[in-house]
Amino acid sequence: MFVVYFLEDKNVLLNQLLKRVPSVGEDISIKGRKGKITSVDSIDEKKFHVQVIFEKVKKNTLIVDNSKKKKR
Repeated sequence: MFVVYFLEDKNVLLNQLLKRVPSVGEDISIKGRKGKITSVDSIDEKKFHVQVIFEKVKKNTLIVDNSKKKKR
């Protein structure tokens, strides 16, 4: 069993006790966000730091139709 810390720019997102350490380039989903593992650092025999880069979230913008407003 290994303690795996998932990090994004020095921010700890999640730490888990896992049987298998994830590998570099593996796709992962944490808290509903999709990402890719960039590096795995061994801190101790049982501790690992895993760097993750997440995909950018695309926000949909609403188009406002001003023609339906009342004109005064």
